[in-house]
Amino acid sequence: MKNTLKLAALVASALMTFTTSAGSDDGKDRRIDLVNDTNVTMTEFYASNIDSDSWEEDILDGSYLRPGKKFEINIDDGTGYCLFDLKAVFADGDVVTENDFNVCVEVRWRIYNTN
Repeated sequence: MKNTLKLAALVASALMTFTTSAGSDDGKDRRIDLVNDTNVTMTEFYASNIDSDSWEEDILDGSYLRPGKKFEINIDDGTGYCLFDLKAVFADGDVVTENDFNVCVEVRWRIYNTN
């Protein structure tokens, strides 16, 4: 799967919700659909606001995201940030990251094979 993954931000609907904290009071929706359109199971997912020096906890927290499935995740960490760095880890060891992902605007982070 190395070098065959692409990222895309698209509109989507939800299946499951995970929340990272109580949330911000600004009324902005920070939920995104995390979509695994690869042929490998996603075993970890992290989202940290852009001023964080480290990855926050694994949002999947021992769960996994099988190929072709999606989760709705509330990435609101209560700080008021809209820009987050995202990281997905797969069962085969591949890691996909995206920096400065705007969770107040984008509603889907989709990882897929290009071949």
